[in-house]
Amino acid sequence: MSAFDTADCINQTCPWSGEPVKTDSLTESNGHIVNFCNTGCRDKFDTAVDHFQEAIAARGTR
Repeated sequence: MSAFDTADCINQTCPWSGEPVKTDSLTESNGHIVNFCNTGCRDKFDTAVDHFQEAIAARGTR
């Protein structure tokens, strides 16, 4: 069960596919709840965000 509430979601369509969102595919990003059409799209998003955060952190150490 997700600790996130769909009422707090900032989108109604999946940012990856454009399909309607589902209640089991929520994640948090920059203090906002983002919803996806399936857990696969959510997981791709989370992975992409992690990669960007790592790149930003690495750039800051130069």
